[in-house]
Amino acid sequence: MCGITGWIQSDRDLTHQESILKKMSEKLANRGPDAAGIWLSQNAALAHRRLIVIDPEGGGQPMIRQYGNCKFILVYNGELYNTSELRDELKARGHTFQGHSDTEVVLISFIEWGEKCVEKFNGIFAFAIWDDFKQSLFMARDRIGVKPLFYIKFKDTFLFASELKALLAHPEVEPKVDVEGLAEIFALGPARTPGHGVFKGIRELKPGYYLKYDLKNLQIRQYWKLVSAPHPDDLETTTAKVRELLQDAVQRQLVSDVPVCTLLSGGLDSSALSAFAAHYYKKTNQGQLHTYSIDYEGNDKHFKANDFQPDADAPWARLMSEFLGTHQHNITIKTLDLVKHLQTAMLARDLPGMADIDSSLYLFSHEIKKNATVALSGECADEVFGGYPWFTRKESLEASTFPWSLKVKERINTLSPDLIDMVKPEEYISRRYHEALAEVPRLPGESSQEARIREIFYLSLTRWMPTLLDRKDRMSMSTGLEIRVPFCDHRLVEYVWNIPWKMKNYNNMSKGILRKALTGILPEEVLRRRKSPYPKTHNPAYTTAVRTILLEILNDPGSPLLFLINVEWIRSLTKSDTDFDIPWFGQLMRLPQLFSYLIQVDAWLREYKVKIC
Repeated sequence: MCGITGWIQSDRDLTHQESILKKMSEKLANRGPDAAGIWLSQNAALAHRRLIVIDPEGGGQPMIRQYGNCKFILVYNGELYNTSELRDELKARGHTFQGHSDTEVVLISFIEWGEKCVEKFNGIFAFAIWDDFKQSLFMARDRIGVKPLFYIKFKDTFLFASELKALLAHPEVEPKVDVEGLAEIFALGPARTPGHGVFKGIRELKPGYYLKYDLKNLQIRQYWKLVSAPHPDDLETTTAKVRELLQDAVQRQLVSDVPVCTLLSGGLDSSALSAFAAHYYKKTNQGQLHTYSIDYEGNDKHFKANDFQPDADAPWARLMSEFLGTHQHNITIKTLDLVKHLQTAMLARDLPGMADIDSSLYLFSHEIKKNATVALSGECADEVFGGYPWFTRKESLEASTFPWSLKVKERINTLSPDLIDMVKPEEYISRRYHEALAEVPRLPGESSQEARIREIFYLSLTRWMPTLLDRKDRMSMSTGLEIRVPFCDHRLVEYVWNIPWKMKNYNNMSKGILRKALTGILPEEVLRRRKSPYPKTHNPAYTTAVRTILLEILNDPGSPLLFLINVEWIRSLTKSDTDFDIPWFGQLMRLPQLFSYLIQVDAWLREYKVKIC
């Protein structure tokens, strides 16, 4: 895993712009703490920051290969999980390799197959290849969008980078935010419309897309999308196929030249990955698997069960570790550290995010990195298999808005009248919601109930899941930790997409088909455990701390936040002891997280010197 950035310009000699390119690259140093490289030419300049996972000697970047008169230069962030198969196929076609890295396989695959190479990749990736002979750039992003890639084009200049901060380091890119950017922050945030970079002019290459730029023309094409079709398999065949695909995804993603661990909450998803990983380690004599769990200072006293978070993880993680015989690490996060690193988390995202849900993952990743460089996570199983409450809750199924953000009016109450008039949040949310519904690949003959469930799955996979993948990537990579997500294997996603809801919800249990597929692999009590999301702090000291900080902001006449929010309404919330009955975002973000989000917005406006235009 790494960070990439680049600069293409037709009317400027970029060989003299090394200092600017280095500044852009330095912004990505946390993503690639092990090595750095740049490549400069008249019209193209590429930079790379490396986190070494595979082939320390042979995987250096930018990687250059010469074929006749053609020179190809690659910068790549990601991991291929079918490297060995592709290398064998390319060798059979006459290609030779200098090392065993997947980086070289990516580059030679492009040389052999051109833009169609992405259809052959199983992995997570964002990469750019400059063809020095044709003077053209090719960029692509993985099907699910696990790895990030942003770009901006103005005049004769094209810039790209793994993160927004690297683009903003270019002297001609200003941190401007227009009405639409404000709507992303205040109406949808911390979610984000696919393709939207929030800052004016900056775009995100969407998952499953590639881009071509030849100094004049910019072309963007979709190479992958979900396809709806009748599901041909019976229950037993489906169960076996789900187990086979997941086990294969886990085993492929354990490949590394550096230490690998798993994140273990004791829930169904993380337990499944840890079980497959532990069994593979034993089978291949790789020693004891290390597993990591997170908890919070004071949660043993203050945890309160609710419909969205029915029980605590600690006893379940301990049970699974003992069952699998793993080397268990229990990381306890201090309350004041959660608060202190709200700004750290915002800087890692370059945007306000999921508040302490982000800062806790940053701190967790920081601790894991002391002993491991790669971790496997159970993230995204709920989107793929339908594990969230909004797949079954009546108010979510009947809502004409995003089901993880039902409290639209409460959100609007937090905004100033001027901002409401400016961004028209209800209209913006409705427009983005109906745009998403218009994309849903329909299946003729489905009942209205089945069609609605398909819509919820599509919304979850394409509008909700990217928020979590952004969080996972930015928080982990800001500590130099690579987190892999086997449930995002595109083969598994494609297969499960068309499993009928009745079968997915086997035995009227959320993710029922996954539970059935894991029978005999996990303890019975874990198979029956109710969905419990990523844990958060329940310590009242956290609420007290963020309330105090927010009040300081409200009392600061110099705060750039004040003219964007309804100060008196927010002030009244700080005096309230009641919480929202339904989270205002997702499953975890209630009143303390609203305070934290506003703190992050204030810090974002100040730190990035955001200009509202």
